[in-house]
Amino acid sequence: MTEHHRIVPGNRAENRAAMEAEILRLGREHLTSVGASALSLRAVARDLGVASSAVYRYVSSRDELLTKLVVEAYNDLADAAARAIAPIADPGDRLRATALAMRAWAVADPPRWALLYGSPVIGYAAPADLTTVPGTRVIALVLAELAAAGDARLLRPDLQRPPAAITTDLQRAAEELQVTTSASVVAAGTLLWSVIIGGISLEVFGQYGDESFTDPEALFAHQIRQVLASIFVDAADSATGGEPGAH
Repeated sequence: MTEHHRIVPGNRAENRAAMEAEILRLGREHLTSVGASALSLRAVARDLGVASSAVYRYVSSRDELLTKLVVEAYNDLADAAARAIAPIADPGDRLRATALAMRAWAVADPPRWALLYGSPVIGYAAPADLTTVPGTRVIALVLAELAAAGDARLLRPDLQRPPAAITTDLQRAAEELQVTTSASVVAAGTLLWSVIIGGISLEVFGQYGDESFTDPEALFAHQIRQVLASIFVDAADSATGGEPGAH
């Protein structure tokens, strides 16, 4: 058994929680060392110093371990965003802080970002009943901030109206995320979300090249400022500076 694992004699509930936490910790380590596709419960058991059958009592399959890691990663990412915006009042600054917090999380742990937003793991399908709620926490936050900004008349009145072919889908997406706003605002949210996920992924996955940009964080902050300036009424207020709270 590794030094991270603590067994409490006679306390079954605590022992189970400790073992599950240790399995997840090793799962995260293996994401870094071998990647999601090569995760193996046998390898986890070997690192724990126990028989494979012992691990199967807590995690029934590789797919269940992947699901637990996905859920944990989504929640950790959403928690990082929530902490970043907690002291900030302005909606535009809160959105910028969300984006920067997401980038910081991804850059600090590329394998977990890849698990969420990289290539699908062959043979694995994330169960929607377990992953949808944690997986939509951040996009729900983004859309809720845009909706609040719209209610406060901070968004441009000339936001492009989406075509009829996608209006119903946009409205349904807002309903599923429990956000009340117009299809135009939801469409703007998808634009912002695309820039956030795309910009982070280009950097994390090395798609810019090793020497293209000496300060990728500044590049990303500028990209976010640009898209926010296209959504908010006052481009000067919404796009001033690179730090949340700057006006």
